[in-house]
Formats: sequence, structure tokens, C-alpha cells
Amino acid sequence: MSHQIQSFFHEDTFTFTHLLTDDATGQAALIDPVLDFDQKSGRTATAFIDDILQKVEQDGLSLVYVLETHAHADHLTSADYIRHRTRAKIVIGSPITTVQGTFKKIFNEGERFLPDGHQFDVLIQDGEEIRLGDTVIRAMATPGHTPACHSLIVNDSDVFVGDTIFAPDVGSARCDFPGGDAETLWQSVRKLMALGDEVVLHLCHDYPPEGRDIVSSVTVAEQRKNNIHMKDSVSRDDFIRMRSERDAQLDMPRLILPSLQVNIRAGALPEAEDNGVAYLKLPLNLL
Repeated sequence: MSHQIQSFFHEDTFTFTHLLTDDATGQAALIDPVLDFDQKSGRTATAFIDDILQKVEQDGLSLVYVLETHAHADHLTSADYIRHRTRAKIVIGSPITTVQGTFKKIFNEGERFLPDGHQFDVLIQDGEEIRLGDTVIRAMATPGHTPACHSLIVNDSDVFVGDTIFAPDVGSARCDFPGGDAETLWQSVRKLMALGDEVVLHLCHDYPPEGRDIVSSVTVAEQRKNNIHMKDSVSRDDFIRMRSERDAQLDMPRLILPSLQVNIRAGALPEAEDNGVAYLKLPLNLL
């Protein structure tokens, strides 16, 4: 079993979209794909993902899946756009229904929005496997940042970790979103650290300090030795204390309100109103 991974960086949101390809069959999956969004004008665009889809086509690949590690709060997903362009199936962890239920209430979505996960094509469970040609992808629940976070283990050698952990000099994900929990995140990262020192963790974001180039992946060994929040020498209690204090001082992500309204719909926009225009809500004095 062999596979290839290519990573594309979306500069506006500091997000990686990863392209996973099975060598034997040319079947491919996109992980955590980004939709361009200009908050000032309220306009979406597809230039970033169109470039990647063009590469998929030029390389003669067959796009089978869009894999989401979780419902993102910092960028809009282009999953639904990709599904309409390619008929790829959108896959996400089954606890997405919990996240949908939470944000249905926050955005007062009404009875037409059903928080049952039907907006996605495949809801995976912890430990469940899907195949991409000869490549085996196994879901591992890694909640803490959100209750629906899953890491995706590819052929036991590469893992797409979503927001569970960042580059060693950036640290760990925040845990103050609804359903987040620092102790749960600690346990999730310990599961990742136990996969083996040579296993490569592919990041969803990078926020490099000045003077460092962006990195899309890092080994478990590097995380265990150098991660500023979660290296081996950091205790569970110290991490929980640090994470709680740090989260209390963080601003809300710039795109959290538009992102979650779209991402709980697998990337589809809210239903258009009688004038043919879709609208995003801004709940006042709530979050």
C-alpha cells in the first residue's frame, strides 16, 4: 500500500487543504478544503479550490472523497462545491450531529434545518475504516477542540489531525468552543503521540512565528520533544491550567459566525430567501 500527499496553503485563513492519492488506482481525496470568502463584501469564490481541482484533473486522478476532520470555525469549507463538481462523497465524524444541534440553536435555524448529519454523505465512527483504492483510512476520534473532531490515519504512517495539534512552536488548539474540553484534548493528543515516533502528522493550519517558513507536517517524535504545550515533559494538570488561562484571553476567530453556518451544512449556503439571495446571520450579544 502506497500513497502520496500534497498540501496547499490558503494564505488568508492559514489553512492547509491536503490532496491524498492512492498510487495503485489514482483514486484521491481532499482533506479540509477551503472556500474563498471575503467577509467585507459577503462574497464567496472558488479560485483556490479550482486550482487544486484543475491539478486533480490534469493528473488524471479520480476524486472519491472529501474528508472533513471537523466543523471548522476559521474558514468556510468548499466540500459542497466539490461534491457538485466531482460527485465526491463528503465524510465527517458522526458526532457532527452534536455540533449541528448546538449551532442550530445559536443561529435559530428553524425546523427546516435538521441536525441529523444528512447534509454529509458518510458519517464515520471512531475506529471505522474507509478505503481509497488500496489505501486504508482509519478514523480516530480526537475530541477536545470540538466534540466532533476525528483524526484520519492513512496506512498507519500518516495522520490528518485537523486542529487537534499544531506545529511544535505553535502548540495546541483552543478548547473553549461549545463542547470543547482541555482534559479531553489532552487525552486525544496522547492517543496521537502513542501512534509511533515516525508517524507523520499533517496539520490543518500553521501560524508560523516571524522568520519561520510554513510547515504542513511534523513527526510524532518532534511533537513529543518540542511541542510548547504538549511535549512529554508537560503534565496533564499543567496543560489544562495553561489551556484554560490562555483560552480565556483569546478573541473569537474572525470567520467563526459565517463559517459555522456554512460548515454545519457541509459547505452549502443557507437556503435562499424569496429574492433568491442567501443570508448569513449575526447573533447579537450572544457569543
